[in-house]
Amino acid sequence: MISEHEHQHEVESLLLQPERPVGIIGYGAYVPRYRLPAKEIARIWGAGDEGLPVIEKAVAGLDEDVITMSIEAARNALKRAGIDPRELRAVWVGSESHPYAVKPSGTVVAEAIGASPHIQAGDWEFACKAGTEAIVAGIGLVGSGMGKYALAIGMDTAQGKPGDALEYTAASGGAAYIIGPSEEALATIEATYSYVTDTPDFWRREHAVYPEHGQRFTGEPAYFQHITSAARTILTETGLKPADFTYAVFHQPNTKFPQRVAKELGFTPEQIKTGLLTPMIGNTYSGSALIGLSAILDEAKPGDLILMTSYGSGAGSDAFVIRVQDAIRERQGKALTTQEYIARRTEIDYATYLRFRGEITVK
Repeated sequence: MISEHEHQHEVESLLLQPERPVGIIGYGAYVPRYRLPAKEIARIWGAGDEGLPVIEKAVAGLDEDVITMSIEAARNALKRAGIDPRELRAVWVGSESHPYAVKPSGTVVAEAIGASPHIQAGDWEFACKAGTEAIVAGIGLVGSGMGKYALAIGMDTAQGKPGDALEYTAASGGAAYIIGPSEEALATIEATYSYVTDTPDFWRREHAVYPEHGQRFTGEPAYFQHITSAARTILTETGLKPADFTYAVFHQPNTKFPQRVAKELGFTPEQIKTGLLTPMIGNTYSGSALIGLSAILDEAKPGDLILMTSYGSGAGSDAFVIRVQDAIRERQGKALTTQEYIARRTEIDYATYLRFRGEITVK
């Protein structure tokens, strides 16, 4: 039996390397305007408001779902990319809350944004890293020369069981990224690496309404093992150190986990500050790391180096090294920024939240 150490030496590189260099041509975020304060959830369930995991979370409205929010984010990405949607050769939507059990979200998004029918479209699922899975696929498609541009989206309208710890953080929102040739990129993707194991920390069986989770098991050996393994491997393979990066963003199931993992890896609070959005909008699941990256790109400067590491229960992490290019300057202002979406806020109470999430129905 070959050990993991021996297996690594048999492989020339653990990085996932495309045939030709690729990058991010355009990006766009979307956060719904409704906010449910964590203290309101605590009030309903008789919990104290000390040590709440977030300040508030973003909640999709009655007329919003993964498809409608993906369309908004995709349109923002197209504005920044400055390309005709008919040039896209793939439209992929990563989510764990697709509105249909059998019917793709990707085809609806492609039709709505005006993409040609001559494309590859579909949906991705890998818990919270479905969006970065789609990005890796986009790197492969563009990097192999099969298509010039690919649209990858991470979006969710996640929900937790009423009274469960997940209810405080399970939120709505996400981001879209157009992957294309590096010479057109506002940020080049210099390296990517994926690390996965069979670790059942979080799941939802067919026909179950709410997900289940392994309580503290979701931290160790799930989140922390996968995030740190992916990040350390990509740093080793590229020869980079935490100090080389201007920014870092990690999957954000709560506020404490990404702060702890950043410290363990050697990143400073200042490096993760811009992308740490969970306190203000909650955990957007498939869009968590991606929406953090969008906030970073909104303020990044040419030459900045970014580490992004996602996490998906089940379990796995995708890590990316991204370098910002000169084109960022002219494209940042072409669509609403992530912080502008966050600032566009309407507070709701718990009863309204239940109505929006379909917990109260009138027959």
